[in-house]
Amino acid sequence: MRDERTRCCRGSHRAGRSSARLADVIAIVGGLATAVLWASTLLGSARSARLIGSWSTLGWVMLVGLVVTIPLIAITSPPVELTGEQIAYLTAAGLANSIGLLLVYTALQRGKVGVVGPIVSTEGAIGATLAILAGDPVAGPTIALLALIAAGVALASFERRATPLEGDERPTVSAPVTAVIALGAAVLFGINLYATSRVATDLPLAWTVLPARVAGVVLVTIPLVLMRRLRIVRPAVGVVVFVGLAEVLGTATYAFGSRDSAAIAAVLASQFAAIAAIAAFFLFGERLNRVQIAGVVTIAIGVATLALLQAL
Repeated sequence: MRDERTRCCRGSHRAGRSSARLADVIAIVGGLATAVLWASTLLGSARSARLIGSWSTLGWVMLVGLVVTIPLIAITSPPVELTGEQIAYLTAAGLANSIGLLLVYTALQRGKVGVVGPIVSTEGAIGATLAILAGDPVAGPTIALLALIAAGVALASFERRATPLEGDERPTVSAPVTAVIALGAAVLFGINLYATSRVATDLPLAWTVLPARVAGVVLVTIPLVLMRRLRIVRPAVGVVVFVGLAEVLGTATYAFGSRDSAAIAAVLASQFAAIAAIAAFFLFGERLNRVQIAGVVTIAIGVATLALLQAL
């Protein structure tokens, strides 16, 4: 009898460890997939914005995203009744996300991916700051990490003079200007994260993705069509379709990974900026100076550590 109990306990322990390993694997796969998708959206939108401009890029990306999201809404059980507070949060999230993407595309149009990406990745830190300002409790390490990330942003924006992109005679926008635009986008994304977090637990995932797409189509795509200013060229067609799909899919893979281990998924997903910066070196010939590299590394470490602390 004792031997049978021992075997049973050992079997349960092994099953528990296997289950934990599987959860970690799912979180790793989801986090890495998210990082790759979000890095791809940065690279793709940089390419598109340089071909057709930031406004047209946003118009097409939001249209593609809405087309993808509508079927998900159709097969998802709608909330019984949206409260006024939920509608307000969803509206704020949608507007902040759409305007934030416009600023990102504007920064990427003439700025470097290696500068824009890391600064935009501070959205989680800004969301945490907003939560603190709203009265959420804060620990000393969080404040220290926020200060570290701010220092990284300052370093990443350091550049003595703007240099042209490979194969382009026009100079890039200076890093400080790019940094200010990207930081504005990060603030808006932080507002989006904060607003979404207030309703995410009560609504299906598709319903939290929908507002930004609706706002983008209503405020950007439709007006551009009416004014006949929604531009497109053949090389940009596949790019905007991919970016629109990747924006939605990245949100889904993050939700998939964070369901089993939010800590692992958050840390891995936060590295999308580093992946994009490395890829931009090979794809666009971007080069960062040593101070900027130090800033990018500082931001990556600070964002990953903060994501880990928030997820635990």
